[in-house]
Amino acid sequence: MSAPVPASVRIGPYTLPNRLFVAPMAGVTDRPFRQLCRRLGAGYAVSEMVTSRKELWNSLKTSRRADHTGEPGPVAVQIAGTDAAMMAEATRYNIDRGAQIIDINMGCPAKKVCNKWAGSALMQDEALALEIVAAVVAAAAPQGVPVTLKMRTGWCAAAKNAVSIARAAESAGVQMVTVHGRTREQGYTGAAEYDTIAAVKAALKIPVVANGDIASPAKAREVLAATGADAIMVGRAAQGRPWIFAEIGHYLATGETLAPPRTRDASAWLIEHLHDHYGLYGELTGMRSARKHIGWAVRLLPGGEEFRRRMNRLETCEDQVRELRDWFEALAADHERLPYLPEQDAANDDDKQEQDDRLQA
Repeated sequence: MSAPVPASVRIGPYTLPNRLFVAPMAGVTDRPFRQLCRRLGAGYAVSEMVTSRKELWNSLKTSRRADHTGEPGPVAVQIAGTDAAMMAEATRYNIDRGAQIIDINMGCPAKKVCNKWAGSALMQDEALALEIVAAVVAAAAPQGVPVTLKMRTGWCAAAKNAVSIARAAESAGVQMVTVHGRTREQGYTGAAEYDTIAAVKAALKIPVVANGDIASPAKAREVLAATGADAIMVGRAAQGRPWIFAEIGHYLATGETLAPPRTRDASAWLIEHLHDHYGLYGELTGMRSARKHIGWAVRLLPGGEEFRRRMNRLETCEDQVRELRDWFEALAADHERLPYLPEQDAANDDDKQEQDDRLQA
C-alpha cells in the first residue's frame, strides 16, 4: 500500500490549501473560470498559456490572459515559447503583471504550437528544453518567484523521456512538475498511463502532479494510489462541472460520494460565472464565448442538448442569463439536485480535433 498523500502541497513560499488543481486549458481557464473552480473546491489553478512573443503582448487576447484583477493568490501563469531569452523576458513581463508562480508549457500537443517547436515539441530537444528551464528560473529567482513545469510522458511511445527531463529540471531549480499521462503523439486519444508519472515521482524530491483522464472522485483516488503523486490536476472534466473538486475532496476525505449539487445552487454559480465572464470579455465576445461554458454545464442534464441548441441562437448576454435561469428553474421544479443522465466519459466525449486545436496538455 502506498504512503499517505499529503493533504496540501508547497510551491516555493506558498502552501496550497489542498492537492486538487485546475489544468491550464487555452480558451477555458480564464480568470473567471479559475476563480469559479477555486470557490468550488480547487486549491490551485494555472492560467491559460501566455506566449513569449513580445509583439503579441499588447494583443487583446494576451492582455486578457495577463489580467489577474481580484484573483486570489498564488497567481500562476503558464508561458510557452522556443527561445530561452524570450522566455526569460516573458517571465519578467508576467511577474511585473502579478504572476507569483511561473509555469513552463512543455505539454501542449496542439499542432499550431508544436509546429513552432513549443509545447510538447520541446521534449524532442532536451538541450533546448533545459536551456529554457534554466533561463526562466534565473529570471524568476531575483523576485523570489518559483518556477514549475508541465509536460507529457514524451513525444511518442518510443521516446518517453519525462523522467530524464524532470530530473534535470529539478536540478535546475524547478519546484514542481506536472505530467500528463499521454505522449504528444496521442494528443487526447487513447487512455492516459500512469506508470511514467509514478517513475517521475520516484525520481524526484519536489512535488509531482498527475494529470490525464481524471474525471471522477474514484478515478482521482485510483490515480493518486497508482502514482504516489502529491496532487492531481483536472482539466476537461471540470468543464461545466466545476464542483468536481468538492466532489473529489469529499471522496478522498471520507470515502463517500457527495450528492450532486442542488439545482438552484448550480444555477446561481453558473450565472455568477457568466457575469464575471461578460465583465472580462465585453458584451459581444462574452456572449459568444460563454456559449461553450453553458453547453458544457447542461450537456449531461435532461433536455440539455435541445437547450444548448436554442441558447446558441441568442444574441445578447441578458438573453443568455434569463434563458439559463428559467431553464434551471424549470429543472429545479422537478429535481432538487442535478439529475445527471446515465454517466458518460466527460473527459473523452468531445470532438478530438477541436480538443487538439484548443486545449493545452
